Amino acid sequence: MTNEPNFKKTNLSFDTLKGMQSVRATFTLPKHTINLLSAVANQLGVKQKSIFDHLVEDKSIFDQIADEVQNYQPKSHQRKQKTFVLSRNCLSALDTFAREYKLPRDVLVEFSIKQLHPVLAQEKKRHKNRKTLLKEMQIFREAGSQFMDKARYLVGEDDDIIQKLESFFNQYDKSTDELKTTIEKGKCMEDFQ
Repeated sequence: MTNEPNFKKTNLSFDTLKGMQSVRATFTLPKHTINLLSAVANQLGVKQKSIFDHLVEDKSIFDQIADEVQNYQPKSHQRKQKTFVLSRNCLSALDTFAREYKLPRDVLVEFSIKQLHPVLAQEKKRHKNRKTLLKEMQIFREAGSQFMDKARYLVGEDDDIIQKLESFFNQYDKSTDELKTTIEKGKCMEDFQ
């Protein structure tokens, strides 16, 4: 009698795993489209490969794109070659959709990435709101410093409440610094149109 584990049957196979393998593919895209993908990936902390996989897994997106781009003629002087890492399944799906819709693969990729505009617009709005929040937090902190001076004067430096208030403001300062870091990370979106 062996002590082999009794695994339940799954859809996992060698071919499934091989489809997840990373491959490189070069596309000729407008610089704006390349920057859009980069900005979204950086801001959300998601790999570009994962974004590609997500965009390509929804066939309805390609149905919409096919209708939208029937008469689209890309301007070659505004395009640039860019190599991306994506999954083997993603590249295979792109090739299949390109044949099915009789469209260049580069156009499918370009218009797939353009689907990220609403995501970036939403994140830009959040970024703007974070900046407003930071200003208000800094105003509150200045008032907190004055309050701490008053508290020390009223109850003395050694009072337990002073340590508790200092702990509160230390945590507040830490949260403010974290917000500053988030805002700094989001600056790449500010000039993006």
